[in-house]
Amino acid sequence: MIEVSHDFPSMEKLRLMPLHERRDMIEDLVIEEFKQALFMTERDEMPLDVGFFDLGLTSLRLSEVKLALERKLECEISTAALFGHPTAGQLIDHLSE
Repeated sequence: MIEVSHDFPSMEKLRLMPLHERRDMIEDLVIEEFKQALFMTERDEMPLDVGFFDLGLTSLRLSEVKLALERKLECEISTAALFGHPTAGQLIDHLSE
């Protein structure tokens, strides 16, 4: 299992970072949460361009990922944004903006 520091910066603090640093940190966090939800190991490759449901996630597991990301980022992620950005890569781009 991948470990991200429990001291992950809030979205407020991330917004102060340069875009490339912010995106890298958010990407690491999103990949960690999706790998956990999909029971993947640290060595497994997480495809960023495959839809959540095509990866095998259920609505319930996707909701759990959303809640974990909200808790760690200290911000709300709307369900519409989640379904409007249906791959990990698109979600990372959205959260990085």
